[in-house]
Amino acid sequence: MNVDALMMAFSAVFTPYNVLVICGGTILGIFIGAMPGMSSVMGLSIMLPFTFQLKGYASIMMLLGIFCGSIYGGSISATLMNTPGTAASAATCMDAYPMAVIKRQPGRALAISTFSSLCGGLFSCVVLVFGATALAKVALNFTSPEYFALAFFGISIITGVSGKSIVKGLMGGILGLLFATVGVDNFTGTARFTFGSSFMRGGLAMVPILIGVFAFAQALKTIEEKYNEKPFKEKVVIERVLPMKEDLKRIGPTVLRSAILGTFIGAVPGTGGDIASWVGYNEAKRWSKHKEEFGHGAPEGIAGSEAANNAIAGGAFVPLLALGIPGDAGTAVMLGALTMMGIVSGPLLFVESPEQAYTIFIGLFVANVLMGVFGFLMIRIFGKVINIPNKYLVPVIVTFCITGTFALNRYLEEVFLMLIMGVIGYFLIKLEFSMPPIILGLVLGTLAEKNARRGLDILAGTDSVWDHPIAIIFVILGIISLVSPAISAMMKKRKEAKAGGSEG
Repeated sequence: MNVDALMMAFSAVFTPYNVLVICGGTILGIFIGAMPGMSSVMGLSIMLPFTFQLKGYASIMMLLGIFCGSIYGGSISATLMNTPGTAASAATCMDAYPMAVIKRQPGRALAISTFSSLCGGLFSCVVLVFGATALAKVALNFTSPEYFALAFFGISIITGVSGKSIVKGLMGGILGLLFATVGVDNFTGTARFTFGSSFMRGGLAMVPILIGVFAFAQALKTIEEKYNEKPFKEKVVIERVLPMKEDLKRIGPTVLRSAILGTFIGAVPGTGGDIASWVGYNEAKRWSKHKEEFGHGAPEGIAGSEAANNAIAGGAFVPLLALGIPGDAGTAVMLGALTMMGIVSGPLLFVESPEQAYTIFIGLFVANVLMGVFGFLMIRIFGKVINIPNKYLVPVIVTFCITGTFALNRYLEEVFLMLIMGVIGYFLIKLEFSMPPIILGLVLGTLAEKNARRGLDILAGTDSVWDHPIAIIFVILGIISLVSPAISAMMKKRKEAKAGGSEG
């Protein structure tokens, strides 16, 4: 490590001006992420032109703050309103909202979320500093078979997030896969299920569907059941903003596991926080000793999702800095900003301009620390949302749903899509269907289809299956993930039968 370059980077980041800029960017990112329909990509894109008015490295510091803050911010609305602020926070809704509302522990839910987000982000920064080149080489080996295998593994998680009924979970996953087929076929150019609509030719937009099935559907359910009631008869007071020792002991292994998974997934170009969060959530449930609590406020569920989706921040910078390949949409915006500043990403960056790479490392680390600090400081403010009566909160949620969806691309058709999906989601909730399998099918359906066809072409050529060991590993993990719930259920029935026989 070049000590002189490192000292130059420290002096560049820790100026009063740059620290103030990172603080402002992080706070702005948290509020952007907390707004349904907004995302880190939208925040970065909107603020990019303004950052070029800043001096020196300040523009990069501002964008790093927005990038880290917005990923965490999505967990706030997911926790308090069952509304994922970003796609990466959809899995957080599963346990954070029940803990905050049903268990009446909003402070605990936000504290676990903030702590897990902080740990995931810092872990990925450490990996970025010490393993950028090595991780980038692994990510570079991903071709179509590996991407398909990764998508297959992601889809296999459906059995782990299906709620009470695996059959209904699989049905929901198939529905999500069908939604993913809407639009123009990437290979043949054939329009599928568009019904003559030009809007449908681009496929079904992810964010309107997310907002519809999670937030708008929940608002409809609240209107039906308890619109005129207060969330609680007496005011809920947040007594502490730091996680309890019992929770820390319980979520520790989950945070570490999800941070590792999130960093690796983030380092694979084309993936993102939405995939990482579901994988982290599923693995948290798989390894938990309290599987029955998942969906009802399990601390591991919150930690698994948030540690994984925040860990993609450092992971996504690995291929960006080492190879010049953006790991996700957010780092694609960052790549444009770096290029405009004259910073050329790639292997030569560490040789010719190491101080620039170290400046980004340190800036990302500082942004994650500030994200955690501001998150804990503002938990009491965020937690007041839980005391708002439903008759005031529901119209606010509905307004956020509509305005957030429209603000995405300013298409009225996307608002109608959100409303339709909200109604569909409402009836599916009434029928006790789980929403995550539908979202997983939609998120991964396009990735799986596209790379399955490309992978078959590759395997039909000179390559054989054994030339892709990473793909084989993911397929094996996917098969295990699919069959393990059935095997666990059979073993449980046998134990119950033996216990009943011994009692008799």
